[in-house]
Amino acid sequence: MNIPSGEDSFDFAWKSDKITAMQKRLLVWFQVNGRHEIPWKLKSDGSKPQQGEALNPYGIWIAEVMLQQTQLKVVVPYWENWMESFPTLRDLVNATEHKVLMHWQGLGYYSRARRLFSAAKSLLEWIGDADPLAPESWPNDLETWMALPGIGRTTAGSIISSAFDRPTPLLDGNLKRVLSRLVANPMPMNSCLSRSWDLSNQLLDRQNPRDFNQALMDLGAMVCKPHNPNCCECPWKLDCIAYASSRIKDFPVKSSSSPMPNQVIGIGVVFNNDGTVLIDQRLDEGLLGGMWEFPGGKKEPEENIKETIVRELREELAIEVEVGELLIALDHSYSHKKLCFVVHICRWISGDPVPLESQQCRWVRPDELNQYPFPAANSKMISALKNYLQQKTNPL
Repeated sequence: MNIPSGEDSFDFAWKSDKITAMQKRLLVWFQVNGRHEIPWKLKSDGSKPQQGEALNPYGIWIAEVMLQQTQLKVVVPYWENWMESFPTLRDLVNATEHKVLMHWQGLGYYSRARRLFSAAKSLLEWIGDADPLAPESWPNDLETWMALPGIGRTTAGSIISSAFDRPTPLLDGNLKRVLSRLVANPMPMNSCLSRSWDLSNQLLDRQNPRDFNQALMDLGAMVCKPHNPNCCECPWKLDCIAYASSRIKDFPVKSSSSPMPNQVIGIGVVFNNDGTVLIDQRLDEGLLGGMWEFPGGKKEPEENIKETIVRELREELAIEVEVGELLIALDHSYSHKKLCFVVHICRWISGDPVPLESQQCRWVRPDELNQYPFPAANSKMISALKNYLQQKTNPL
């Protein structure tokens, strides 16, 4: 099989009988090997919906937002806990943002939770006086879903195909990888998204879109993996140009990118004379908006870490502290940067804390820290602090 070159290589127009055969092979593979126990894809009694049968979109919508930056195996327990606390759309709308963020704690990318909370109110307004437990009361078109905060085309399409079994193509990370290898796309996927969507739409089984889309995602997650793909188990191996040319590892083509910056962050766990510890709440905008944290900031060149902590707490909270012993140092990676947190126990000296660069700040007892939503890195600091306090009669 010859590999086309250049941009035209992604302009595929397969014959209908070939597409039909590919659809059938994928669905046969899915019936035997697919992930059929995903809880939000099942009816309330745990059974699988029949072809064309609608499911309530609420749990599917929650799961799809959680899945935007998180793997399925991580999402399932979070989703189950969420559905226990907010079993219906009305329960979510009536909750506080603080409670929502507490349930999101550990999933990361907390702006997703705030946008979801905002979207819940819009959805309830859209449903109006209709029954939000009835699937037919919910929107089933891309335009309405994509108008909600935090919902892109793939998320909207997955909600619609999963809940209503309507034919909507998807293009998540798994599908991008599958399609890139299938046609040996010589370009980075993000540089030809329009044609990638066209290919996904061309392959879509319009008679059975719910199962077909799930089968495609399962194929990417279980067979066409980023590393060490199981090509021998793939139902599309005879259709795959990258497999036929023994060039699986060459696809998808990666975009050239700059190395991620590394930053050192000095953090102060500040105790006052009453034995309470100082925390502050981030502004709502940004990656971790609305979350609570121990105060600190980025280390400047030529500055030692203790000087960083003293300066940052003076600039952020208008307090003076004495920096004591090291509590923990840990590395944490985000999608765009790598951070090294260096955390010291500190003693408050003077100044009433003022949230100059945050929403608010509070003195809390160490055993009250679990009542606040913290980012994952701060949760590790809290665990280290608990171990530290178990060994100290006086933290200072």
